[in-house]
Amino acid sequence: MATDTLKSTTGASGARGGLRRLLLDNGALTALIVLVIALSALSGDFLTADNLLNIGVQAAVTAILAFGVTFVIVSAGIDLSVGSVAALSATVLAWSATNHGVPVFLAVVLAVATGIVAGLVNGFLIAYGKLPPFIATLAMLSVARGLSLVISGGVPIPFPDSVSHLGDTLGDWLPVPVLVMVLMGLIAAFVLGRTYIGRSMYAIGGNEEAARLSGLRVKKQKLAIYALSGVFAAVAGIVLASRLSSAQPQAADGYELDAIAAVVIGGASLAGGTGKASGTLIGALILAVLRNGLNLLNVSAFWQQVVIGVVIALAVLLDTVRRKAGATPVAAGTGGGNKGKQAATYALAAVVTVAVVGATSFLHGGSSSTTPKMGLSLSTLNNPFFVQIRAGAQAEAKKLGVDLTVTDAQNDASQQANQLQNFTTSNEGAIIVNPVDSDAASNSVKAADKARIPVVAVDRGVNNASVDTLVASDNVAGGELAAKTIAEKLGGQGKIVILQGQAGTSAARERAAGFAQGLKAYPGIQVLAQQPADFDRTKGLDVMSNLLQAHPDVQGVIAANDEMALGAIKALGSKAGRSVQVVGFDGTPDGLKAVEDGTLYASVAQQPTQLGKIAVDNALRAVQGKKVQPTVKVPVKVVTKDNVTGFTG
Repeated sequence: MATDTLKSTTGASGARGGLRRLLLDNGALTALIVLVIALSALSGDFLTADNLLNIGVQAAVTAILAFGVTFVIVSAGIDLSVGSVAALSATVLAWSATNHGVPVFLAVVLAVATGIVAGLVNGFLIAYGKLPPFIATLAMLSVARGLSLVISGGVPIPFPDSVSHLGDTLGDWLPVPVLVMVLMGLIAAFVLGRTYIGRSMYAIGGNEEAARLSGLRVKKQKLAIYALSGVFAAVAGIVLASRLSSAQPQAADGYELDAIAAVVIGGASLAGGTGKASGTLIGALILAVLRNGLNLLNVSAFWQQVVIGVVIALAVLLDTVRRKAGATPVAAGTGGGNKGKQAATYALAAVVTVAVVGATSFLHGGSSSTTPKMGLSLSTLNNPFFVQIRAGAQAEAKKLGVDLTVTDAQNDASQQANQLQNFTTSNEGAIIVNPVDSDAASNSVKAADKARIPVVAVDRGVNNASVDTLVASDNVAGGELAAKTIAEKLGGQGKIVILQGQAGTSAARERAAGFAQGLKAYPGIQVLAQQPADFDRTKGLDVMSNLLQAHPDVQGVIAANDEMALGAIKALGSKAGRSVQVVGFDGTPDGLKAVEDGTLYASVAQQPTQLGKIAVDNALRAVQGKKVQPTVKVPVKVVTKDNVTGFTG
């Protein structure tokens, strides 16, 4: 069942009352069945063995994190740090094994120990420091993420080959992440249902003061509870990094919210005292099924967030309805007679699902289409540059009669891996990928290559994997051009600051390398400071405002994209374009308007619309078996006030 075994206080009888009670007491399981049936009816690509295994892989990291969070929520706590702790643990493993030659076994132990230490710190701050769990774990979220960036230097670290096998398959069909998920789920179920600490979690969550008065050492138990959460976070981080073949310092960003959502959807109460590992697993599967199905149905990534938010709200609402209906949880350790009923419920659910899904499969049995299908996975759509790539790709797809599905990875390499897997199993004619990270995309591209699906990379290449074509501008050359532009505008002498992109992304690294290389030719240019602003306009404003306090004499700014440049212009005010020259990157519409207005001196334009068009054109040629060039370079162009008129990108 998805929630604690429940006994009705109303004594409802009859078929209608029994069905109503069954649905209320198994709300998450019912929702999962309905989702599977609905998506099977809507998409012929959903109900395939490969896609169902994909769903398991995509649920694995969230589920493992959520099992650890279940311990915390059952005890009426919260842990916001699990995503960052997962990234830190994976980084420690890769850093120690790859960079310092530590034996892999010891490196794994260090990674798990990192999770334990982070959990113990959380537990100490909460139990002995009397900090609210929200505040203590929020602080750890920031500390762990920062340490991950410090240790890695903001650069992904290759994962040891022996550990990377955790991201592989057994027998060429059974994914190892699914096996790890099942194992960790069994451990979580055993801890909750069969151990002293598990019973302590329910007691503390039900009534902490009563638990203390009954002799339970609440403070020590909280230390153990949060340490357990840290262990599960470390395992999740190792599995995630194995899938991506590298430890990403920005990995699992925001995953703590998915983990908490999975626990709540699975029937646990944020007030504590209720929750089960089986419910958490069902909650994680619901999120994975939703994302997978919405991708297959070509639903906008923005709407996907809306749908998932609605599902979380409905899950809490269902819990409220269930409680108002008079259902009460059986005390932990009792209800042994209900285990048979629980098994029967799962068996009945499986039979009903198989029967209905089998019937819906006939809806897609004879369907076929001659329209070429392609999938485009963009690193983010929260940036005008990539929005322009999408616009160019969609315009070309419409012109060529191609059915193009566009997804948004939201700068999450793991989410992009999921999207690429979905494209592969849904038999897209071709895949176009704009990698979040060039290393992390390699395993997914290899899987597409194995399935004989042409892959075109756009804007950024894919390392350690074969693509049919790379359509891109040269970020390093563009960075050098930006440095040359600002240096020549300042006459070869001056003080500048550099706003860097999001740490850990290949675009940020390559452009920064170009800036550094280009400035070597101008020894009279002094770089006062270099700070990341994450390709974001608001952060560009904040970082530039701070830098102005320390360096009021700055004369120039290089920003790794136009969004940060526009934020810097806002911070500079009347100085922008007069005493301080600003150079951006990308040639976005807002950036070009600022060039026209004179506040932005120049933008190194990559012509993103052309990138999208050329990528679709080359993908179609590859599908048709025509020859394509391994690399198609779209030239960058420095756009200033002199040549901005008529330039559209």
